[in-house]
Amino acid sequence: MLNIALFGPPGAGKGTQSKLLIENYNLIYIATGDILRAEIAEKTELGLEAKHIIEKGGLVSDEIIVQIIEKKIKMHPESSGFLFDGFPRTLVQAYILEGLLLRVHSSLTSLISLEVPKEESVKRLLKRAEIENRKDDTKEIIQNRLKEYDNKTVPVISFYKEKNNYIGIDGTGKIEDVFSEVQESIEIALRKVLLNVVIFGYPGAGRGTQAQILAEKYNLTYLSTGDMLQEEIKKASSLGKRVERLMEKGALVPDEIVIKLIEKRIEMNPDTNGFIFKGFPRTMVQAYILDGLLLKINSSISCIFNINVPHLELVKRLALRGKTENRMEYDSNTETIVERLQEHEKKTQPILKYYKKQSPVIDIDGLGKKDEIFQSLIKEVEKVIKKVR
Repeated sequence: MLNIALFGPPGAGKGTQSKLLIENYNLIYIATGDILRAEIAEKTELGLEAKHIIEKGGLVSDEIIVQIIEKKIKMHPESSGFLFDGFPRTLVQAYILEGLLLRVHSSLTSLISLEVPKEESVKRLLKRAEIENRKDDTKEIIQNRLKEYDNKTVPVISFYKEKNNYIGIDGTGKIEDVFSEVQESIEIALRKVLLNVVIFGYPGAGRGTQAQILAEKYNLTYLSTGDMLQEEIKKASSLGKRVERLMEKGALVPDEIVIKLIEKRIEMNPDTNGFIFKGFPRTMVQAYILDGLLLKINSSISCIFNINVPHLELVKRLALRGKTENRMEYDSNTETIVERLQEHEKKTQPILKYYKKQSPVIDIDGLGKKDEIFQSLIKEVEKVIKKVR
């Protein structure tokens, strides 16, 4: 998903560049002023509340702004992305936007700022005022608007510079030249967008097998918490020894250990195209943790797969695996297999419900040959890649 915040002082040409961006990238345009006026015109509950505040000479609160933007985003679940014009205007709103996009498992691709010297902005606005007969656009008023823009947006720009997704574009050239620079910057930013996949499925569904071949095909880093814990145990690291003691006692490995392992693996793979998670998240707490871990690298979940296999088939598969070298402890007999499947359902169903409320969980038929299932996954991954890149 391509999400852009377009910045620039009055007269920088945001309106012109916005139209070109919408046409070329099929983005949904979100201008807080426009959607607020639409809410007022439609006499919605939010619109009436905003109108009441404006009529009293007050400023519409961030609480209302958040709700109208969230409403607009939710109206377009299949969108290729969003273009934000006039938002975020403040540092508080920058944090709000992070949260809004996180709820749809996305993030801001880049903040593009059209940089124009004050003298040029004043010149352009005075010329526009003359052409459009805007008598209220005097030089003094224009300079006050520019001053207000500087005071409000400098902290926002600093916020995105620290996140390394701020892009400054010289806005003084011809329209087509400026847009060419904007396009180039977007292409560079999109190449940095990670493809992050989460694969769900009951034990025996084949999620580990499919996750590994997907990782190889798309140059993704395969992250299996179970495998990482076993690696630490084999290395006899201090962390591994601690994990082994916990497992021997039948205790659960605390999330703080799992977080360290995932963070370490993320840091070890700075050039990856993304990450594929198998066996994580296992709980609702871990679902929130994963959002936080990806947010730290300015990323988010790209897609979620759920490999579906009937329970009877799962029991058969796990019983057969119990006779091989790859058997797990719970593959020993039918009773323990059923208990394991029940435990899995109890833990993972709430997580799937959580994700389904925010974005589609893609169901994959887990019956059939390995290659057939893999082709089904590839078909869906290609659709996601078109959206995120």
